[in-house]
Amino acid sequence: MTDTQETAPRALRIALVCPYSLSRPGGVQGQVMGLARDLGSDGHRVTVFAPIDDVADTPEGIDLVVSGSSVPLPSNGSRAPVSVSPRSAARAVRALRLGRFDVVHVHEPFSPGLPYALLLAGGLPPIVATFHRSGGSIFYAILKPLARRRARRFAVRCAVSEAARETAFDAVGGEYVVLFNGVEIERYRDATPWPTDGPTVLFLGRHEERKGLRVLLDAFALLSGEPAPAGKGGAGGAGPLPVLWIAGNGPETEWLRRLHPESEHVRWLGVLTEEEKVRRLAAADVLCAPSLGGESFGMVLLEAMAARTLVVASDIDGYRDAVGPDAVLVPPGDPTSLAKALGAALDRPVQGTETAAARERKAFLDGASARAERWSMRRLAVRYEEIYRDVVVGGPS
Repeated sequence: MTDTQETAPRALRIALVCPYSLSRPGGVQGQVMGLARDLGSDGHRVTVFAPIDDVADTPEGIDLVVSGSSVPLPSNGSRAPVSVSPRSAARAVRALRLGRFDVVHVHEPFSPGLPYALLLAGGLPPIVATFHRSGGSIFYAILKPLARRRARRFAVRCAVSEAARETAFDAVGGEYVVLFNGVEIERYRDATPWPTDGPTVLFLGRHEERKGLRVLLDAFALLSGEPAPAGKGGAGGAGPLPVLWIAGNGPETEWLRRLHPESEHVRWLGVLTEEEKVRRLAAADVLCAPSLGGESFGMVLLEAMAARTLVVASDIDGYRDAVGPDAVLVPPGDPTSLAKALGAALDRPVQGTETAAARERKAFLDGASARAERWSMRRLAVRYEEIYRDVVVGGPS
């Protein structure tokens, strides 16, 4: 090798800590797994530490250390599937010490279980913390005094959005690198769409008040109107009535199913596998995210944009930051405005024709797809690798 040649940077040994059970789909879980896959493809040795509730849910191709099983705890209007076992956390800390890791990257660092145990443990490599939460948290409120002191353990603090940074700053102060949530672009762009029979709207999320499913169901009733004769539409005009796919579950599922039972046009899908989620996102005409608030970023919106699916969502901070001008935003909690937006989004041209509206829709989706590329998991992994190398060289031990 000549003096002018450079050696490639050595591969890092990285621990990614997820507080939430991998047996439950969720935004943080998706980020951790996506980073593990992308960083691993670059030759880094990545181990994920996370709770899991069923061995059948163990992800393929990922080096995993199980940090307990989960219990649902109330958090930010939702139920967080976290491990609260001190014994499981202690075992995971021992594995971290023995693993000769260069860096530990903990997501949502003030969650119960292993993340909080990391703040109390010694003998660990530098810790990078990423804050995902937007809005108040019972975890922050209860643990705030200790959290402020122990947050000094973090070599670098990151936030997935400005809203998440503000939440973390209010809780523990400090300086933050504002990054983003990453999208595994190729998985959505190249997905085989799920079969459909006509215009389709997809809801993906937990069935709880803040996710706004009741608002969507009321809007869908306004949109579709009374059952129409064959070949005729409802309130939206000519064409087949749209179908609403409702994925997920939650505390409001049974109540909302009684109000809006399964029918030809309302399909209750339950919790989807990751593969089915990707395929249904690619197949739907519209992803609707009617949340009332408390969203730090809106990951599923960018996933839909990568899949070239039109997004209709609530005009709230976390969503607005994610989608910019490349989605249709409506006032939160307003079924009438939502119904109008969905009706316009579903006004599709007849197969084989190209109207001005169709050209406008294509241009809109082109912009959305390009915007999603800016949030690619590849770009995010590169940014985190830069941070890891900085703290490995100069961070605290």
